[in-house]
Amino acid sequence: MSRLVRLEQDGFVARLIIARPPHNFFNVEMITDMADLLEECDRNPSVRVTILTSDLKNFCAGADFGDAERPEPVHLYTAANRLIRRRKPMIAAIGGAAVGGGLGVALTADLRVGDETAWFQANFTRIGLSAGFGISHTLPAVVGRQRARDLLVTARRVTADEAFAIHLLDRIAPPGELQATALAVAQEIAANSPVATAASRELIGREEADLFAAAISRELEYQRPLLASSDFAEGVRAAAERREPNFSTFPEEKE
Repeated sequence: MSRLVRLEQDGFVARLIIARPPHNFFNVEMITDMADLLEECDRNPSVRVTILTSDLKNFCAGADFGDAERPEPVHLYTAANRLIRRRKPMIAAIGGAAVGGGLGVALTADLRVGDETAWFQANFTRIGLSAGFGISHTLPAVVGRQRARDLLVTARRVTADEAFAIHLLDRIAPPGELQATALAVAQEIAANSPVATAASRELIGREEADLFAAAISRELEYQRPLLASSDFAEGVRAAAERREPNFSTFPEEKE
C-alpha cells in the first residue's frame, strides 16, 4: 500500500486520500503514488470515478522549498503528466489550502468540490518563481485567461466563495459535508454509462494531456534559472520567516 496516498473504495467510487502530515507538502514520491493509484483505478472495472482528497487540515500545500530534499522539477512534472493521462473522471474534494503546486494538483481534476475552509493561491511569484505544475495551461482553461493572469501576477489568496464565482470550484459543500457532497457528485457520475462517460470526457479534453505536457515543458524553461536566483532564495526565506520578501532583481531586456 502507498505510504503517502491511501486508496479506499466505496462501490463504484475510489477515494485517493493524500496523507503527508502536517500540510500535505508534495514530493516526487507523493505525485508518483497518485499517478500509480489512478492507473490502478483505470485498470479496475469496478471503479468508475475517483475522488482525490485529504483527511488533514489542508488539501495540498504544494512543494516545501524549505525542505533540504526539494523535488527535482523534471521528475516531479513527469509524474504530474501521468495524472492528466487517466481515462476516468476525477473529483478533487478540497478543504483547507490548495497552494502553488497544490493548486496545480487540484486543477488536474475534472471537477472540484470545496467547503468553506477551502482557499487557493498561485503563490509562485510571491516566492520568486514563475508558474509550475501545468498551471500556465490549466488555470486559464478553468477560470479564463484574464482571471488567470490576475491570480498569477498578484499571487493573492482566493476564498471558497470567490473560487466558486470564478468556476475554480464547481460545488461548495455545506459545513461538515465536504466528503458527502463529493461522494454524491461521484455517485451521480458513476450511475451513467462508463464507456459513454469516458468518451464524453475525451471529446471535451481530447488534447488536454498534450497541452499539459507542453505547458510543463515551457514552465521548466522559465523555472530552472529562477530556482538558482537570489529572488527565489529571498522568497523562500521570507516565507519561512513569515515576513514580506525584499526582491531585488529585474528581468533582462530581450533583443
